[in-house]
Amino acid sequence: MTPTTARKSAGTARKRNRAVSFFHYVNGSAFVLLSLLILIPLWKVLVDSLDLKTGYGMKLWPETFGLAGYLSVFTNKSLYNPLLISVLTTSAGALLGLTLSTLGAYVLIQRDMPGRGLFSALLLFTMIFTGGMIPTYIVMKQLGFVNTLWSVILYPAIDVYNLVLMRNFFEGIPASLFESSTLDGCSPMQTFLRIVLPLSKAALASIGLMFAVTYWNDYTNYQLYIVNENYYNFQMKLRTIMMASGLPHANFGASENTVRSAAVVIAILPFMLLYPFLQKYFVTGISVGSVKE
Repeated sequence: MTPTTARKSAGTARKRNRAVSFFHYVNGSAFVLLSLLILIPLWKVLVDSLDLKTGYGMKLWPETFGLAGYLSVFTNKSLYNPLLISVLTTSAGALLGLTLSTLGAYVLIQRDMPGRGLFSALLLFTMIFTGGMIPTYIVMKQLGFVNTLWSVILYPAIDVYNLVLMRNFFEGIPASLFESSTLDGCSPMQTFLRIVLPLSKAALASIGLMFAVTYWNDYTNYQLYIVNENYYNFQMKLRTIMMASGLPHANFGASENTVRSAAVVIAILPFMLLYPFLQKYFVTGISVGSVKE
């Protein structure tokens, strides 16, 4: 390499390094800015929920620290009843949704099942075309599910998207494992319980969390199918609180804004705490069942 060529190569490398450094600077600055835009409102709500005399405006720390806002939520019947309903429907719905998705996906990977392709096509068809809001409501009413918790538990549990995801996870399991279990005398259900499910823990955690988030944040189904306010979940009650039409009497010396902020924190806190611990399952879930033959 001649000295001229070497100088040109060095100059090109320096320009490339400066461009990379500038990109990292811009990327980091944008990340910090976006993080602040997300964290500042969350911090304000958290501070307001811990400030007994809070009003409107931004504060870095509570002036009068106390947990009265949270105590008001957990001791006021009009607030903790919807919270209990959210916990109940989320737990039951996520378990039911996982059961239907795993069993349905296991059926669809049976290559010798008659009509397997037709069933798969029909399920995929429902992801594109649905019956519509009014026909669905009529069906729910004829089944007697309107104004009952069954309407908000059963309907979201039938999720074809999650079923297809689970089927894709199951198809990654080597066929030799199914053959070995059959030769060992396992029935199809024993194979499902002893082979498929243990290899799909990451998929179960990922899709189970999707179901749980769907049920916890459900608002539309309650708006459509629930008339009795005693069956409202926490999200429905939170909306009435935000609209300043359903805020209960504050207890333990807390202001109304403190109770309102505490309710918002309770609504977002469970999954905010769960996501960091379950994040690894979303990464490993991509390669679940990737045991090589």
